[in-house]
Amino acid sequence: MLAVLFALFVAPQEPAAAAYDPLAVAKAEPPPTLALVVTDTTRSREIPVRVYLPAATAPAAVILWSHGLGGSRDNSAYLGTHWSARGYVVVCLQHPGSDESVWRGKPPGERMPAMQKAASAQNLVLRCGDVKTVLDQLTAWNGAADHALRGRLDLEHIGMCGHSFGAITTQSVGGQSVPLQGQKFVDRRIDAALPMSPNAPKAGDPERAFADVTIPWLLMTGTEDVAPIGNFTVEDRLAVYPALPTTIDRYELVLDGADHGVFGDGTRRGGTAKAAHHRSILALSTAFWDSHLRGDATAKAWLHGDGARTALAAEDRWQCAPAAVAAAGK
Repeated sequence: MLAVLFALFVAPQEPAAAAYDPLAVAKAEPPPTLALVVTDTTRSREIPVRVYLPAATAPAAVILWSHGLGGSRDNSAYLGTHWSARGYVVVCLQHPGSDESVWRGKPPGERMPAMQKAASAQNLVLRCGDVKTVLDQLTAWNGAADHALRGRLDLEHIGMCGHSFGAITTQSVGGQSVPLQGQKFVDRRIDAALPMSPNAPKAGDPERAFADVTIPWLLMTGTEDVAPIGNFTVEDRLAVYPALPTTIDRYELVLDGADHGVFGDGTRRGGTAKAAHHRSILALSTAFWDSHLRGDATAKAWLHGDGARTALAAEDRWQCAPAAVAAAGK
């Protein structure tokens, strides 16, 4: 009996499992980012990309990022920095024709008209083609003996994310029906989608537009998320979540007081609000990727349980629903 008591009180105990924390990052120094160019000879088009690599060299799941109108591959670097520190390869695309070249070097009075012209259906078609082209090139680079990305990419697990025009791009390749010239833009290699500042189509039935979505979606917006181009309202952004099929895992974050710029590297709200919002964006997006690209059950429980609220302000709105087929045990 004494031996048993001694073992209970003196013998070393197994350490308790650490709670899931989507903001915790590896301490190892990450490698420098890679500035590369993907050449699409079929379309006579060059697509600049910036690649954020994790410190570990084992094959890692890939997250594609698509910038907003007038942006570049260097936008929203806080996302690429954090996600790569969490072990993902992050590939930030730059879309010629709707990137910073639209406004850079033009007189102030010409910039807005140029931006409005670039927010076109033609550029959406080009952007969706860029996603396919980049995924094809990543496959080639992953197998090339002399490339820096050789063997670094787990292309069986791919996430797609974008802001504003990048959100529309994400929605289009992530399953939304886009009636443009009879084309379909969905890319079945993508396993999860995260549109920031999403919007429902202005015309037609939203449920019909999203009826063919088959992968998990996480939507992020703010209570002041309006933009000077496109005439999309907060109501347009909030109309997406209820229109998504019940057969997918779906999530929606609405940041209180957040404007359209909050998902970038700056916002009119100032430093304090930006820091708080960025913390929420990073926490929930990381848990989403962990859950749906890595199959991490702990991350999914965090998202669907009480964990997500710990990363949010009291006024922020968060809702999620598991896929109906999963809930039915099918």
